[in-house]
Amino acid sequence: MRTLNEHVPAPSDLGVALIGVKEGSDIELDLRLEAVHEGILVSGSVNVEVTGECGRCLDPLAYDLEVNVQELFFYEGVEPSGEEDDEEQRRVEYDLIDLEPVLRDAVVTMLPFQPVCREDCQGLCSECGARLEDEPGHHHEVIDPRWAALADLAKTDRQTD
Repeated sequence: MRTLNEHVPAPSDLGVALIGVKEGSDIELDLRLEAVHEGILVSGSVNVEVTGECGRCLDPLAYDLEVNVQELFFYEGVEPSGEEDDEEQRRVEYDLIDLEPVLRDAVVTMLPFQPVCREDCQGLCSECGARLEDEPGHHHEVIDPRWAALADLAKTDRQTD
């Protein structure tokens, strides 16, 4: 067994549209690499700084995220159990393992699909884009387009009186 305590730069595209890990930012690895019969078992935790923006009001977000990882890298020539597809199995290739796909899978799946700055964030007005938190009671007079012709007719009738 070996332990791996390192800081490595984040790869590109480690995230989703609104939130992710900035490329080149620090990823802290605290991993154990254990030799087992089938291959190398990697387990431990990964700490990253997540940045992005709120999906409702577009305010910036930043927080630290700790993710637990556990993955078995199979030795060449060892046939994994038939439970998973061969493409989903990680392999030891030329005595090396590639941790990037494992880290990517672990971190990206822990990111929120719709990040918000606060659970009660009101977001932006869909009509004008005003921030609803700054303008309590903000609203627009919206006439149903099906009734708009009748409203115009009523205005015309009032003008002829």
